Amino acid sequence: MIKISEDNYRKILEHAEHCLPEEACGLVAGESNDSGKIIRKVYLLTNIDHTNEHFSLDPREQLAAIKDMRANGLSPLGNWHSHPESPSRPSEEDKRLAFDKKASYLILSLMDREHPVLNSFRIDGDRAENEGLIIED
Repeated sequence: MIKISEDNYRKILEHAEHCLPEEACGLVAGESNDSGKIIRKVYLLTNIDHTNEHFSLDPREQLAAIKDMRANGLSPLGNWHSHPESPSRPSEEDKRLAFDKKASYLILSLMDREHPVLNSFRIDGDRAENEGLIIED
């Protein structure tokens, strides 16, 4: 189970909408405990591929985000990206590029702009498991 605040969800959603028609991307940080993960901070990074089909994080922004996590006592929990035209589930490329099976991979679908869908997955090889996501007030 992973939890995200409404404010952090809105931050992801607004950035993803702003980046349309390209995929948006970023990192999430927070804390882990026996009951799951809690996202405390969302990082909005640049998709240096500038495409609607895949993303690559800007390495400088990624390093700055990791430094900020360390400075604020946060743990890296995973990454997030948007799917402008497809469902909120990992694509074959998402699975192929998922190197950390402990990480959370959040995917925001904007396929139905009036009803965006955010899910979080654990990916191990070609298997993706929805880990359950709660958006809290």
